[in-house]
Amino acid sequence: MHFKSKLRSFLFGNGGAEGPLRDPEQCSLGVWITSRMRGTGAYAHLPEARQFDRQHIIIHKEANRLMDLHVLGQSSEVGAGYVPLQVIADEMATLLRTMEAKLRTQAH
Repeated sequence: MHFKSKLRSFLFGNGGAEGPLRDPEQCSLGVWITSRMRGTGAYAHLPEARQFDRQHIIIHKEANRLMDLHVLGQSSEVGAGYVPLQVIADEMATLLRTMEAKLRTQAH
């Protein structure tokens, strides 16, 4: 939600730092993913963690595409671009819920 809000703010001309929107390694979620879902991170053993990481990269690619369209003044394409972004965000939320359920089951 926070990511989409920051992206909308940028696209509506309210500014904001481009780096965390464009680069998945710079955003706060990317930092969290690096520490928790990769390597020896607490959730790295879950297959959904790798899927989540991939979806995170994809959502940033989509954000880059929308930002580039915005810079080129192609606002009609920008508006239509929210649909794929929302689909990716929904998939990410589902993956988080699945991981949470698995971790709760493992804890019992």
